[in-house]
Amino acid sequence: MKLVVIAGTAGSGKTSILMHTVRDLKRMGVHPALAKIDCMWTEDDSRFRRLGVPVVVGLSRDMCPDHYAIYNIDDMMDWAEGQGADILLNETAGLCLRCAPYPDKSLAACVMDVTTGPNTPLKVGPLLTTADVTVMTKGDLVSQAEREVFRERILEVNPNGRIVEANGLSGKGSAELAEIIRNWPDVSGEMALRHNPPLSICTLCTGELRVNKEHHRGVLRHLDGSMEYLGE
Repeated sequence: MKLVVIAGTAGSGKTSILMHTVRDLKRMGVHPALAKIDCMWTEDDSRFRRLGVPVVVGLSRDMCPDHYAIYNIDDMMDWAEGQGADILLNETAGLCLRCAPYPDKSLAACVMDVTTGPNTPLKVGPLLTTADVTVMTKGDLVSQAEREVFRERILEVNPNGRIVEANGLSGKGSAELAEIIRNWPDVSGEMALRHNPPLSICTLCTGELRVNKEHHRGVLRHLDGSMEYLGE
């Protein structure tokens, strides 16, 4: 089975692009299944079911959605295999620009909204820098010059990645993405993350509500950039 992880910030157009891509994959004669990971609520599963593909929804709630997706990757692949799928499409919410949601055997696709500004790619960490494919969306809403600057910024941080310009309304670029997915090798052997997740945890992660520094432990970074480890 092939594994494709589609990540990107909220509102970047992941679902719209993916719906067009699912149609293209089905026309190519392959059988995708979709695992939709979100935080609190979603109705996107009903949109995908209308395309005739198996869909499972996972809500991460208090857990980072990217971490939640990684933790449940084996279960999602077992489910997809049970559905007779040969491709698992894992759409994850990707709310943390520092997260690294991509297993090394997967096809990693990062969806980015061009309207967020030409320097946005410089502000994104492993979500973009470790992706195999960057899907630029909403390019019709900016000038050609702005699109070119955005593209160059992507190449600055991810020079070996492939860029696909796509449109979630018209479906532009989805066939190109589907072709990349179809030609990606199947998963074999044990997987590992291609980049480390955010460094350790702190007491904020585990539920501490008090603001003062004296109440916090873990790996902590100060305003001047220095770091320290406090606690057991």
